[in-house]
Amino acid sequence: MSTPQETVERALGFSRTDGCIVIADESSGANLRWAGNTLTTNGVTRSRRLTVIAIAGESTGMVSRAGVTPDQVEDLVRAAERSAEESGPAEDAAPLIDAARAGSGGAWDDPPAETSVGVFEGFAPALGEAFAAAQDDERLLYGFATHEMSSTFLGTSAGLRLRFDEPTGKVELNAKTSDMARSAWAGTGTADFRDVDVAGMAAGLSARLKWGERRVELPAGRYETLLPPGPVSDLMTYMYWSAGARDAQDGRTVFSRPGGGTRVGDTLSDLPVRLYSDPSAPGLECTPFVVAHASGRESSVFDNGLALNPVDWISEGRLAALLQTRQSAELTGLPLTPGVDNLLMEVPGSTASLDDMVASTRRGLLLTCLWYIREVDPQSLLLTGLTRDGVYLVEDGEVVGEVNNFRFNESPVGLLSRVAEAGRTERALSREWSDYFTRTAMPPLRVADFNMSTVSKAN
Repeated sequence: MSTPQETVERALGFSRTDGCIVIADESSGANLRWAGNTLTTNGVTRSRRLTVIAIAGESTGMVSRAGVTPDQVEDLVRAAERSAEESGPAEDAAPLIDAARAGSGGAWDDPPAETSVGVFEGFAPALGEAFAAAQDDERLLYGFATHEMSSTFLGTSAGLRLRFDEPTGKVELNAKTSDMARSAWAGTGTADFRDVDVAGMAAGLSARLKWGERRVELPAGRYETLLPPGPVSDLMTYMYWSAGARDAQDGRTVFSRPGGGTRVGDTLSDLPVRLYSDPSAPGLECTPFVVAHASGRESSVFDNGLALNPVDWISEGRLAALLQTRQSAELTGLPLTPGVDNLLMEVPGSTASLDDMVASTRRGLLLTCLWYIREVDPQSLLLTGLTRDGVYLVEDGEVVGEVNNFRFNESPVGLLSRVAEAGRTERALSREWSDYFTRTAMPPLRVADFNMSTVSKAN
């Protein structure tokens, strides 16, 4: 079996077109799963995929396959070249990125990084202790932990040779009463599980189950609502994914300016909100160069290898940037700001914890988890979804009971304009998008009038 570096060189050597981009992805994964306070499964997986992008004039062809053997590499290159010959000119055609504009990465010649069940060495014993505590308290714990190590090797006919190793881990923990009548969920992202506080997560879920011993029925309406960092990540991540400059320029999104152009420069919040990405953010490090397996509205294969830098999407409450390729940057006249695989939000000077915010609430809701989020209207970015695994009533600074579930209707952009308070930023995990995006850090937010549009019958 060839190394990924050898495979990249082999594919580039077979190329006969004007340009060629080769991406070799190597990944390994480890997982633990548990149910009813007992580990049920664990395992390790490995995969490899090779992507070849052939460039013939201004046309491109892409073919991607898993498990490519050395004697199959030439066939893959020829298939990509045939695809390029059959395609029309690519609207994002541009010179390939050279060394002067390329990002940095790890040592090209090093072998791919790998994970194993050893990544759970400290986590698994702590989980066992949580099982014992839950059993004593007549609670049941369910959930899973996954860890993936991905090594990406990018080579181009322009001479680029870039690689990066990206660890991605997450824990999702669900606690239930023994009669299955009440449930609570918590999750966190992690690079190596050394920073996962299993006991703290389990204790927090136990407290929520106790809050649910009293049930309060509330009607639909607008409520002062506290959003922990996880639900904030659900909403801000969707907004980030919807912030393409090309679509905004074409008048398709909430970031389009009436009459033409984009809303870059507009105030979205009276608070000095900062929403940003940074490939080197501590604990949230990610690939520092563009890896585009295909072109789309917010990505271009011609940008492969382009350096990714820190970028503020919202600065001091104002929209500062949108997701850009080189092509869209030329169309909009805005700076080139490609997407980055992490997202952070903060309000400078905000230090309150979620508990502090609960303590200062006269009457409102504590919403711990969002579910089944879908877009209703792209022009306003109106989203709908359900609450799940615990909505709680807060009165005079204390949680006094669990309320029924709701369907909500909110736009994250509109919500930013109505944030009354933000707390301190901490690592967060979006429950809805955790299969795709785990590197987020968000503050808890207080929204004066969160729209619970209807009561949900979901339990």
